[in-house]
Amino acid sequence: MGRVPSGWARRAALALGTAVLALAASQLPAATGAPPADIQAWIQRLHDATRERAYSGTFVVTRGSDITTARVVHVCDGRQQIERIEVLNGPARVTWRRDDEVLTLLPDKQWGVRDRREVLRAFPGPLALAGFDVAQHYQAELRGGERLAGRDAWVVEFRPRDDWRYGYRIWSEKTSGLVLKQQILGADGAVLEQMAFTELQLDVPLRLQTLARQMEETRGYRIERPTLRKTTLEAEGWRLKSAVPGFRAVSCWVRDDAGARQPLHCVFSDGLASLSLFFGAGDGLPGARTASGATHVLAQRVGAHAITALGEVPPRTLERFMAAVERAR
Repeated sequence: MGRVPSGWARRAALALGTAVLALAASQLPAATGAPPADIQAWIQRLHDATRERAYSGTFVVTRGSDITTARVVHVCDGRQQIERIEVLNGPARVTWRRDDEVLTLLPDKQWGVRDRREVLRAFPGPLALAGFDVAQHYQAELRGGERLAGRDAWVVEFRPRDDWRYGYRIWSEKTSGLVLKQQILGADGAVLEQMAFTELQLDVPLRLQTLARQMEETRGYRIERPTLRKTTLEAEGWRLKSAVPGFRAVSCWVRDDAGARQPLHCVFSDGLASLSLFFGAGDGLPGARTASGATHVLAQRVGAHAITALGEVPPRTLERFMAAVERAR
């Protein structure tokens, strides 16, 4: 195993870890007596979920031998949503999200980062991204009902139609639609990682304005505010020689305040899974790779440029992307 590049790749791993944690803190809209009939209907309900209910709870994320516990508070008013996630074990970390504004605080260091991100996962699942036919690459299969955490839940699987992506198993409370548990599944059905509530409250009596004020209470912290500019892979002199089936670029950002290096970050998605490519992200060793649960990281160099691929996809998907990357100018 090689050393993972530092810099943006390390920050990306932190961001992805936060996103994975947030994925477990989630709900679907109120059920109507029957589960959705197809995967597009499931995804739309996942997309609409955070506009419907406020909640708080404690959940656990398991990745191999690594176990992370976090506390979440989520409030919405139908138009805006604010969420606070506090990691309860390991180094202290608090992440706030107000729509696409993200604030990550490290209390032990009195340091934080505030920026804006296009969030591909509107908790607990992906956004309903326009132009993606998810049914081409996944199918939803209802696995019946199960009682979990004292609640009756539907169990549904999003099964991939090829080996470029992982599968998902979700426990959704029948009455409220709350996702009580979620698993990411390998090709053989093995559970790669798992997220589950151990305690939760629905319709918590918190106002959005209260959380908004708390989010701004950063006195004593050194807050970084990266200057990001939206761009495209081609505009920055890169291209992909071939596509990975189902995946396409949904956003690219370059950091203008990073001096001459100006690291580039591009996100690709198939409408459900997502991965990131980082260009100029550090001094990575060619072929360096790591894995944690469903998350894989692969690094290589193209000329003088370091490239890092990171995502909750099979290793071969990252390898396919890396093989397709080339300098256009």
